Formats: sequence, C-alpha cells, structure tokens
Amino acid sequence: QVPLVESGGGLVQAGGSLRLSCAVSGRTWSNYATAWFRQAPGKEREFVAGISGSGIMTRYIDSVKGRFTISRDNAKNTVYLEMNSLKPEDTAVYYCAADLNKSTPTTTPNNYDSWGQGTQVTVSS
Repeated sequence: QVPLVESGGGLVQAGGSLRLSCAVSGRTWSNYATAWFRQAPGKEREFVAGISGSGIMTRYIDSVKGRFTISRDNAKNTVYLEMNSLKPEDTAVYYCAADLNKSTPTTTPNNYDSWGQGTQVTVSS
C-alpha cells in the first residue's frame, strides 16, 4: 500500500459546496484507478465516484450524478471530488482509494489497495 491523504472536509449547509482533495507522494498517479467512497454511521461503505488513470473515464453512483465531479491532476498527484448542491444525506466520512493494478475504476472496495484516513463531511439542514 501507499499512503493517501485526504483534505477539504468540513461543515456546510444544505445546498452548499465542498471540494475534497486526495494526494499521494513518492509515485505517480497516472496509471492508478482512483475512487471516492463514503461511510455514514450505521451504514456500509459505499462507492461514490471513480476515475481512470488518464482522467478520461469517470463513473458515479446515481444519487450524486449531476452534483459531484471527480477529476485528477496527475502533474500534482492529486485527485479531487467537487461536491455541489450538498444534501444532509451526503453526510459521511469520505475516503479516497487507489487500485494499483488497474487503470479503470471499479465499485468494489476490496479491489482497492491503498486508502486514505478519511475526512468528515457534515451537511446541515
């Protein structure tokens, strides 16, 4: 595994926006499929968004389509999750993850090799 570091979480009112960042040091992200997962209290960890190593292919869970955008800047070894029109049900700990063996993202947590420590996102009514 390689360490990933998330940042950008916080408290925001419903309808607001946040941008999460996930950075890795010591190696390139250019060939790593990367994804964001989230876990709310009492719920299992769920896939939110994923992006291919090149940044061309993306996928999203239906509940965030049109509101969230995943992107990456491989020159900075950073992946982003732009979250707009946030809803209280988006409240969770958000984790970034990298699959070191694939270039396209999957939705299964077990496929990912490296995980960040998580960043809390809280959306108030």
